[in-house]
Amino acid sequence: MVRHLHKISDLSRAECELIINKAMEIKKYPGKYYKSLKHETLLMLFEKPSLRTRISFETGMQQLGGHAIFYSIKDSPLGVKENISDTAKVASRFVNIIAARVYKRQDIWDLAKYSSVPVINMLDDYAHPCQILGDFQTIKEKKGNLERKKLAYFGDAHNNVTYDLMRMCALFGWKIYVACPEAPEYTPELEVLSEVAELSKKTDAEVEVIHDTLDAAKGADIIYTDSWMSYGIPKEQEDARKKAFMPYQVTSSVMEAANTDAIFMNCLPAMRGFEQTAEVIDGPQSIVFDQAENRLHIQKAIMLFLRGKF
Repeated sequence: MVRHLHKISDLSRAECELIINKAMEIKKYPGKYYKSLKHETLLMLFEKPSLRTRISFETGMQQLGGHAIFYSIKDSPLGVKENISDTAKVASRFVNIIAARVYKRQDIWDLAKYSSVPVINMLDDYAHPCQILGDFQTIKEKKGNLERKKLAYFGDAHNNVTYDLMRMCALFGWKIYVACPEAPEYTPELEVLSEVAELSKKTDAEVEVIHDTLDAAKGADIIYTDSWMSYGIPKEQEDARKKAFMPYQVTSSVMEAANTDAIFMNCLPAMRGFEQTAEVIDGPQSIVFDQAENRLHIQKAIMLFLRGKF
């Protein structure tokens, strides 16, 4: 059966750990894998731009012995000139993996429904599984294990990164406190909260959405934030968003409320003076560049997993 990766909860905890451990092995011994996907092709469909996602997948495929094709669908959207079902069926006959970075979750679901090869969600409005797997690889490297921890997230909670962080913490039985404004446009969707609640019943995870920054940070092992101005945010909304999120900015006071050995993460791009201060992101607790590097290693592991090459 063909496996796809829509969201992190498509995987079990055991499968997540398998992929993370493989990524760490690939990082340590890259030469062992330089022919693992020899003569295979990855098609990358980009509606939303990205520096890290494109480079990590394209470089990763090359380093595994395969070939990556970048195709922009920004000016030729999926499902307009041709049905997504036809696109998926045709592309499946040419390539071995399809990856897409799009605005709408339905486009990922439709691609996967009609594709006969694995489809990887490089990002949509509902999930960002590749990012979260890379994040947990980085946490394991820094903390030594992935046993129960507390992660505190700050800022925009109505977004893909927050959703998959919540799902992943629920899978692993962690605590995650999501600190965000009370307005519905900045808080998680009910569908996500319901899914996470069900996952948490099996693992005793604690997932809470709160509105006090220091309470969220208290006792945290990981402090995490994401961009306030994601791609597609209209210019005229920026001032209002900055005003809403400023109380949730990660400052030195927030870091001091966390555990003394807490690490700071941001999936990048980052704006100093917005989601975090410069002293935090450039400080000794920040691991954002190790976090970014691990996107390369985790993309390789994801592709090998979905292609059954472990």
